[in-house]
Amino acid sequence: MSETKQSWLDSLLVYKDIRMLRILLLGAISGFPWVLIASSLSLWLKEEGLSRSTIGWAGLIFGVYAFNYLWAPIIDRIQIPFLTKKLGHRRGWIVLMQLIILLSLIIWSLINPTQNLALLISVGLVIAIASATQDITVDALRIEQIDANEGKSMAAGAAMAVVGWWTGYKLGGVIALFTAESFENMGVADYWQATFLVLGILIILMNICLMFVHEPIDNNRQNNQKETDQMIVNKLGSNNVLTNFIAYISGTIGGPIISFFKKNGFAIAVGILGFVFLFKIGEAFLGRMSIVFYKEIGFSKGQIAIYSKGLGWITTVVFTLIGGVMAMRAGTVKTMFFAGGLMAVTNLLFALLAWTGKSELLFAIAVIADDITAAFATVAFVAFISLLVDRTYTATQYALLASIGTAGRTTLASSSGALVDWLNGDWGTFFIITTVMVIPSLICLWFIRNKVKIGAK
Repeated sequence: MSETKQSWLDSLLVYKDIRMLRILLLGAISGFPWVLIASSLSLWLKEEGLSRSTIGWAGLIFGVYAFNYLWAPIIDRIQIPFLTKKLGHRRGWIVLMQLIILLSLIIWSLINPTQNLALLISVGLVIAIASATQDITVDALRIEQIDANEGKSMAAGAAMAVVGWWTGYKLGGVIALFTAESFENMGVADYWQATFLVLGILIILMNICLMFVHEPIDNNRQNNQKETDQMIVNKLGSNNVLTNFIAYISGTIGGPIISFFKKNGFAIAVGILGFVFLFKIGEAFLGRMSIVFYKEIGFSKGQIAIYSKGLGWITTVVFTLIGGVMAMRAGTVKTMFFAGGLMAVTNLLFALLAWTGKSELLFAIAVIADDITAAFATVAFVAFISLLVDRTYTATQYALLASIGTAGRTTLASSSGALVDWLNGDWGTFFIITTVMVIPSLICLWFIRNKVKIGAK
């Protein structure tokens, strides 16, 4: 008994590493833009009288997260004038994307949604592109904080990244909702537009905090990439502008893909990709429509902020850290099976809430259960793909795997509003369907469970 307690204590002590605090901040920077294009945008459009289908289809802007691997090689190699020299390669890219998001918020503050819906969605798309681009660098910088052979620290880092992401998303959501409600109660006509200006201040504060995140200097990555390029040039048999260009494209885009399949074998690699694509589709369908459901069932913005954002953040932080310890001790595969089962049960709780009507107690229980599920699922998922990447292609390969996972959640979940409309607003049946969506990913995981060696070491 004492050995078990000591072993858990040793695992928890990994979180004391100063690198975990830096990873926490990086996660918050990554999660905050989702406050803008997810909950805030959805509720803004809902309160402007737009339909559920329109809100759901507006979520197609999230699709850019599924394709950010296409420009990940640019992020890995291209340097930003002035910013790279002053701040470092990774931090320079993050600051540039943050400035674009800040400018977009200023534009949003000047838009009337019903009169300029196309412009509003276009600006949302710009925010999504900047956020997706930022994520490439944030994930690379986060992984590079930890050495490749530090398995437990990588699992702990994944947990802290998730805590940071949800901190940026949940606490950012609390600030957004309470600010919007306060402006509305004060009689401000364009209260959402004013809220976006307040959120812009948070962007500025995050950039200031970013300066405290250490950026490791890794010459090996660039040297290895150049060696790969040279190897391709040698195979092409000549050295000129055309062959150098072909080598660059092949080395930066094809290299990470070839490396992944070579490492795992074709069959297992396909199984991994299938699991990554399908794992959180049900959760995404629920998440995309959750704030619309809360509003329709009768909860105010303040109640949504307290239960879904504030209380949810506390739950997420606690159980993400626990999930990190579980991933260290039991392995990420077992943790994901556990999380998959929780997803199914949680979605049934939302179906029960839909059938019984407005209940603050049941709402709190459902939200807590959903956040516990998200905590375990996300930390295991992040650790899973973090341990799979080749450090020579950190940004590109992680972006590729993360993009495949995002593709399932964003492109398919964009039809969530249309599905609710097709069901004539039958939220209970909708949540039952999201429960069934969990099963295919677990089948993929079952077939690869004994062949993927990523357990805690």
